[in-house]
Amino acid sequence: MLARNAESLYWIGRYVERADDTARILNVSVHQLLEDATVDPDHASRQLLAVLGISPKGQGELDVWKLTELVAYSKDNPSSIVGSINSARENTRGAREVVSTELWECLNATWNAVPDRQRYARRAGPHAFLSFVEERAAMFAGLADSTMSRDDGWLFMVLGCSLERADMVTRLLLSRVADSASSPGWMTVLRSAGAQDTYLRTYRGAVDARRVVQFLLRDNLFPRSVFHALQRAEYCLLQLDRAPTRLRSEKSEALRMIGRARSELEFLHPEDLLEDLPKRLGELQATIRDVGEAVSMQYFLTSPWVAWQGAEVSL
Repeated sequence: MLARNAESLYWIGRYVERADDTARILNVSVHQLLEDATVDPDHASRQLLAVLGISPKGQGELDVWKLTELVAYSKDNPSSIVGSINSARENTRGAREVVSTELWECLNATWNAVPDRQRYARRAGPHAFLSFVEERAAMFAGLADSTMSRDDGWLFMVLGCSLERADMVTRLLLSRVADSASSPGWMTVLRSAGAQDTYLRTYRGAVDARRVVQFLLRDNLFPRSVFHALQRAEYCLLQLDRAPTRLRSEKSEALRMIGRARSELEFLHPEDLLEDLPKRLGELQATIRDVGEAVSMQYFLTSPWVAWQGAEVSL
């Protein structure tokens, strides 16, 4: 496969996942700001922007409307929902020969519908727009699953999606490491990750920090956990790195880093999970970023990947 097509598919996976994750997180935050009068809008908005790596410079005091403009509608912010949709569509247009017609039509129709959806959301509230993005991302995932051959193109798309998902969940957990074990903020994290229902069924409704971190970091059955995403990304890299070698040390740098991160999570004792959690999550986030750079250098023959604005979460 041509390097430019591989790179486009990798970034399509990342941008669609970024739009989906951002819509999920923003939807939960908007509902919280509108329904709970005890929540400080400015503090909650800045906390969310820190998770997403977006700088609020020049915005003054923030509220739900300014937050939505920055995170959802801003064309100048490449990490916004609209920015991610635009980038996914442009990458798909540049790789039409390796993308199914159904996938192209899905992303192109989404891109064409965004202006009307934005205008309606500014009048009626952002929920309809954010739900639309989640639905279109789910449609994209279903079409990719049912129309793409399981070849290198598929592997690059899944690799990008998996790395983006692992990065976002890590950011969500980093935003709550200072909360108490019984803080309602842990339920907000679960809702933002689309994990609330599955978690409650798994743990019979008991919500505490250790169980939430265990579930979102190490659960090997839930598809949005960090471990599951890393395991999926490792599988993609193993399939892409098919050259036979006598020594495991000769595997690619990206595969070596992601294998180490997955192993550390897999064999971490549950009792040690919350010990030095901020450092552990920070190292995991840095590893995911380094894996992205290594993938770019190995397969795309380009400069390192474009990071989020303000890649580190401020605690």
